[in-house]
Amino acid sequence: KAVVSTQSGHYGRVWTGYSFLMVSSNGPSGGSQDLASSGSCLENFFIPTFIECLGRGTCAYYITNLDYWLAQNPDITQPGMWGMGNVYSGIDDILDNGISRCTVCAKDIM
Repeated sequence: KAVVSTQSGHYGRVWTGYSFLMVSSNGPSGGSQDLASSGSCLENFFIPTFIECLGRGTCAYYITNLDYWLAQNPDITQPGMWGMGNVYSGIDDILDNGISRCTVCAKDIM
């Protein structure tokens, strides 16, 4: 099971989430978040990750989009592409043992 980091000093937890890397689509489109940004730590895990709203009151998601998430590394002594080739027994197993967890913190103002 994933271990989520704790805060130190004068920082408090805002939320705990899943480490999102990027989404890609057909052609040259796609998007990502800076891994140092709170936008890369999504509070909830959804498939599909992104829904595009066109500003005309319509929204859509596309089955051709590919979501990329950071994988957990259960053995830090082993370099490589963790999660590649792993077989999971369902979405709960993926969330508990596959996708890396993250914590968004904010500095206490007092």
